[in-house]
Amino acid sequence: MPYIRFQKYSTLLITSIFLVLSACSSTEEEKYVERSVEELYNTGLTELKKGNFNKAASAFDEVERQHPYSQWATQAQLMSSYAYYQNQKYEKALAALDTFIQLHPAHPDISYAYYLQGLCYYEQLSPVERDQKMTELAMDAFQEILKRFSESNYAKDAKLKLSLLQDMMAAKEMYVGRYYQAHKRYIAAMNRFSKVIKNFQTTAHVPEALHRLVEVYLALNLKEEALSTASILSHNFPTSSWYAETYLLMKGEDFRKKNSEEYLSWYNKLWNDK
Repeated sequence: MPYIRFQKYSTLLITSIFLVLSACSSTEEEKYVERSVEELYNTGLTELKKGNFNKAASAFDEVERQHPYSQWATQAQLMSSYAYYQNQKYEKALAALDTFIQLHPAHPDISYAYYLQGLCYYEQLSPVERDQKMTELAMDAFQEILKRFSESNYAKDAKLKLSLLQDMMAAKEMYVGRYYQAHKRYIAAMNRFSKVIKNFQTTAHVPEALHRLVEVYLALNLKEEALSTASILSHNFPTSSWYAETYLLMKGEDFRKKNSEEYLSWYNKLWNDK
């Protein structure tokens, strides 16, 4: 008897699921109405102006779906990406942009596609304590704009954002380097601080990176390397508070009077060997 009751309820459940799926299917079919490309595209623009980004994206997607060979289909694809971006549906926006970039590399608005791609990554940045994959992807997109579309309307903002992203990457390296240093993993710390000096020379983190290198060298009893690095800091950032700390760390020795060529050779090699 229990088995019969279970079988009865199972049959009812399956029937209910089938009816629900059928209702959903029929509802979607009822919603689908073939419309002209002009009507769909204008609907997308109207919803976009109203701030109804999800409806706008749907309308633009319908342009491509119903009229894939229309001259408006390509533009609708880009507009759909923008609507998804505005609605913070970054994955959908990026998927549409990837398709657009691959299929239309010579499109007049291709520079904007890369810029929008960069913005999608840029607005998903994580704190420096976390993984910086989005930072790297955003840098790649903005670097592509500066490389290929330096005269475009988006180059100036891309350059500004790229500078901020580089600062963020340097901050990440410093964060990890300080962690290694605190746990006495000096070689690992040294590699991180050196990476900041080599790859992120324009950021504000370089003076601290040099100071931390001095600390690491002293911890490893590499006094000559410490003195050389301190000289670099003195020569390039004499007014930095990090230089003042380094000066005290070196017990007041005026290493600025040392032969500049001798003590800058390591510095020049480090910065130029990319």
